[in-house]
This record gives sequence, C-alpha cells and structure tokens, in this order.
Amino acid sequence: MRIEYLGHSCFKITDSNGISVVTDPYQGVGYSLPEKVSADIVTVSHSHFDHNYTEAIKGNPQIVTACQKRTINGVTIEGIASYHDEQKGRLRGENRIFKIRMDGMTLCHLGDLGEPVRLELVKAIGETDILFIPIGGTYTIDATQAKSYVNAIAPKMVIPMHYKPKDGTLDITDETPFLRLFERVTYANGRVLKLDGFTDENIQIVFMERGNEKV
Repeated sequence: MRIEYLGHSCFKITDSNGISVVTDPYQGVGYSLPEKVSADIVTVSHSHFDHNYTEAIKGNPQIVTACQKRTINGVTIEGIASYHDEQKGRLRGENRIFKIRMDGMTLCHLGDLGEPVRLELVKAIGETDILFIPIGGTYTIDATQAKSYVNAIAPKMVIPMHYKPKDGTLDITDETPFLRLFERVTYANGRVLKLDGFTDENIQIVFMERGNEKV
C-alpha cells in the first residue's frame, strides 16, 4: 500500500493492484492540490469547499458521499455518520467518517470530525489499522480531543491531518500541540509512506508533510 499526503485532509491511497482512493480534495486553504491528481474513488466527508473539490481529481472517479457500505474495484468503503461540531451539527452540520478496507488493512478517515469521544461512535468505527485524524481545532477536534480518540480507538498507526502548515490560511493550529502529547513520533521521509504490514505493537504516530510535485 502506498499512502501519499496531498495536504489538508487529502490523501491518495493506492493498493497493490493499483486501485487508488483520494480523500477530501480541497481548495481555498492557502495552498493548492498538486497538479494532475487522479483516482478511481474519491471520498467526501462533507460539502465544505476545503473537502469537496472533486472536480480537481482526474480519471473519472466514483464519488462516495453516502453513509453506506459498498465495494468498488475490490475496495470496501463504509460511511459512518458523525457531527462536525460539539452541538450535534447545529453549528457546522454533519460529517462522514469513512472506513476503507484495502490490501488486508482497515483505514479510517475521520473527515472533519468535531464532536468529542462518544462510545457509540467508537464502537461503530471498530478495529482500525490506520487512523487519519484531524488535529487543528476550531472547525474540528483539537489536539487533546484527538488524543482521546487515539486512546479510545487504539489503531496501529495514526496519521494526523487538518493542521496548519506555514503557508496555510485557515484559523487552525499547527501540528505541535498534538505531537507533543506523544513520546514517540515518526517523521515520514517525504510525503509518501509505503506499507506492507505492521510489526510494532505500540501505536505509531506518523507525521507527514505534503509535497507539491505532480502525482
């Protein structure tokens, strides 16, 4: 499996058969998606401009927005309903969490999750190998709330997202408050992570920074 960080909450995840999923393509955050990003599948957690820029993705992908379970090109995707804020969606609406099963691994992209830890939601998410989690606060959970989700879900690997890089313009925090909550953080060498399984029994925090070259 190849995981490529394209910035904000957007990743391109490609399985061993070459089938690719792009999550939450964005615009209007102070920096741009790399040029010519293509995918077979695009997941959209909610309809805000910085998560639903699907027209930027090439290759005529299937767009997944529903809270249902389906299999596309051998990739199983399940949408889970959640809230974008602490007031059950009254401030910013609903958010869709997506569980993605590919290459024998279960990945969970939390989208713009904004509600604190809820037992029913943690049960719905279930066992997870790789957790993509927002950490920037303001519009999503913040660093401390994100740490609570990491503890509750207990994935094998955690990849933070939706933080403010140096050229970001959204009113969210950078990665520092979240990363300082963990004793051990792995800094990815470049924006691409290649995986064929897990050997570490402890939760691994992997910090990725986006690149700007074509993909």
